[in-house]
Amino acid sequence: MDKFRMIFQFLQSNQESFMNGICGIMALASAQMYSAFDFNCPCLPGYNAAYSAGILLAPPLVLFLLGLVMNNNVSMLAEEWKRPPGRRAKDPAVLRYMFCSMAQRALIAPVVWVAVTLLDGKCFLCAFCTAVPVTVLGNGSLAPGLSPPELARLLARVPCPEIYDGDWLLAREAAVRYLRCISQALGWSFVLLTTLLAFIVRSVRPCFTQAAFLKSKYWSHYIDIERKLFDETCTEHAKAFAKVCIQQFFEAMNHDLELGHSHGALATAPASSAAPPVTDVGADEEREKLRGITDQGTMNRLLTSWHKCKPPLQLGQEEPLVGNGWAGGGPRPLRKEVATYFSKV
Repeated sequence: MDKFRMIFQFLQSNQESFMNGICGIMALASAQMYSAFDFNCPCLPGYNAAYSAGILLAPPLVLFLLGLVMNNNVSMLAEEWKRPPGRRAKDPAVLRYMFCSMAQRALIAPVVWVAVTLLDGKCFLCAFCTAVPVTVLGNGSLAPGLSPPELARLLARVPCPEIYDGDWLLAREAAVRYLRCISQALGWSFVLLTTLLAFIVRSVRPCFTQAAFLKSKYWSHYIDIERKLFDETCTEHAKAFAKVCIQQFFEAMNHDLELGHSHGALATAPASSAAPPVTDVGADEEREKLRGITDQGTMNRLLTSWHKCKPPLQLGQEEPLVGNGWAGGGPRPLRKEVATYFSKV
């Protein structure tokens, strides 16, 4: 269990590795789904192409949307895109970087599905069986004796060996080999093109726009980290608020219960038995976490203010600067900026 806990903590701390693992699992799942899928070509003119197009395009679209849904940055991107500018302007380059980063990962599973479908050849065979050159692969002298609808109806049964009865015109094995050869060629071409495109996007693009790429990457990470720290700070505040509220409730109830016995106890107890007041260190620590926000209305205004007008990305000069960092070594932590926002509202 300790090993699994360490792996889970590592994946939580490194979101990029976590999302890469999710995308890899989805890619393997898409290949497994196709192998377990029962492909049934209708073997009817006009329906074969529609059925094959649905198998080739519909599952990749579902996998792409599923990849976006499973990405935690989707809500962050939507929030950053729809929020009012307030005191912090929105950078379109950062939004584009975040969307492209999510789309690249979400496209892995659809690409695997399309590649596996083309390499298998069943979908291509069902879609283009009516386009087989009968004059080249079959008995061309008998083809003119059939009308175009009859020829199309006959060729549409090529993917279905149990109902195909046109061996006298075209050998089914020859048509299947011909179409699967083309489908596999298209499949490997698709894999090559997507690999080259991924290489260009991942390695060549930052070389031409290095400064803009680094800026977009930095602020994208900042938005993600800022959101996590804000959620953690809100969680700490909510926990402290609830704890203090519950303590006050129990203290009030205890005070009401002891009112009826206080006079008799004070009359009978000796003067030396009075206990000194005890200070609750834990309660003081919880009150410090509240940062002065001790009612529901103030907290609601704080959350609304955070959404509408986030603090500008310019840290206050509360400590002297030393070089590129703050006095005391290293850059000023982001957690302090979030905590400062809580304390000033």
